[in-house]
Amino acid sequence: MTEQTRRPRRGQGELEARVLAALRQAPGPVTAGWVQQWLGEPLAYTTVVTILTRLHTKQAVARERAGRSFVWIPADEAGLAARRMRKVLDAERDRGAVLASFVTDLSPDDERLLRELLGGAGD
Repeated sequence: MTEQTRRPRRGQGELEARVLAALRQAPGPVTAGWVQQWLGEPLAYTTVVTILTRLHTKQAVARERAGRSFVWIPADEAGLAARRMRKVLDAERDRGAVLASFVTDLSPDDERLLRELLGGAGD
């Protein structure tokens, strides 16, 4: 490929975001081949499988065995956000300070909801 015909490199995470968008548009669990076709660009099947596997490692997608391969579905949005929040919290030394700062910045409605959820946590 010459310098003029070379395709520009995608930004990190751009392809992962497009694959997640494909899964969210899917009618249900789909194969890597379905995702490859939905993307509508010349990507190798193995590239799509690699991206799906990376997303699975990050717990952004779930997979189920279907014959000799897998079908893929996006992870629950709320669960994914909660895992990201826990990852940030786990990376900090002073968890109490991080949680205190988080709670201080909540809106009154969010604080009320959090109190309700925590009140029912022991049930």
